[in-house]
Amino acid sequence: MIDTHCHIDDPQYAEGLDAFLAEQRQGGVDAILVPGVDKTSVKDVLEVCDRYPDYLFPALGLHPENVKEDWQEQLQVLKAAVDTRMCSAPLNSLPFREGMGVDPLIAIGEIGLDYHWDVTFKEQQQEALREQMRWAEQWHLPVMIHSRDAAEDTLKILREFPTVKGVMHCFSGSHEVAEQVVKMGYYLGIGGVITFKNCKLAEHLVGIPLERLVLETDAPYMAPVPYRGKRNESRWMWYVAERLAEVYNCTAEHINEVTTANAKSLFAIKM
Repeated sequence: MIDTHCHIDDPQYAEGLDAFLAEQRQGGVDAILVPGVDKTSVKDVLEVCDRYPDYLFPALGLHPENVKEDWQEQLQVLKAAVDTRMCSAPLNSLPFREGMGVDPLIAIGEIGLDYHWDVTFKEQQQEALREQMRWAEQWHLPVMIHSRDAAEDTLKILREFPTVKGVMHCFSGSHEVAEQVVKMGYYLGIGGVITFKNCKLAEHLVGIPLERLVLETDAPYMAPVPYRGKRNESRWMWYVAERLAEVYNCTAEHINEVTTANAKSLFAIKM
C-alpha cells in the first residue's frame, strides 16, 4: 500500500516516530507521501522526509484554508522552496535518483479551493491555485487537489492546465463529479470516509475504474471505522481497501495491488 496523503509532519507524530513508521511498514505500507500546507510547513515537511528518504516523500503547496491577507508572500516563499528543491534534479527525474543527496518534490500540494467555512478570499484562492498549477506545469509534477464545496470552480481551473495531472484528495463528491475528474486524467484519493456510516461515496464510485483510484489517509485526520476519532495511521488503509473490495467485487489484496500501481505511476515512484 502507498499512503498518497499523510501529514506525518504533524506534531502528533513527533514522539516515537521511528517506532510509528516501523509499525506502518510492518502493516504493509510501502511509502508515505507528505504534503505541505503553507510556508511554515516547508521546514518540517522537508526535514522529516529527509530523515526517512526511502519511505517519506515530500510535496509543497499552499492549502486553500491558508490563503489569507499574506497569500502572495506565502506563494513567494513556497515558490523559492519549490525551485530550490527541484533544481537539484533535472526535469522529469524520478524520486529515487541515486547520488542526488535529497529527493526532489513528488508533487505540488496540498492546493485547491475550499468554500466551506469562509469565502472572504475566494478570488485569491482561485489565483493561488492557478499560480501553483503553473509550478506543476513548469516542473512536470502532479498535484494534490483539495476541493470542498467548490467542485465547479476547481474543475474549471484544472481544465486550464490540460498537461497537469494529479489526485483529487479526500474525494467525497458525486458520481457526476467523479466521472469528470477521471475523464480529465486525474485520480480519486479514497480514504477513511468511505467506511463511515451513511456515507454515499461507495455508491458514487460504481462505474469508476479502479485504475483511477489511489489510497490515502489524510492522517492524523479521517481515521476509518473502527478507529474513527483516533489519530489516523497509514496501515489502517486496509479497512479502506476492504470497503473498496466490496464495491469492486474483488479482494482487498487486489485493491492494494492496483492502487499501489496507480500511485507509483502518478507520482513516478520506483520501489
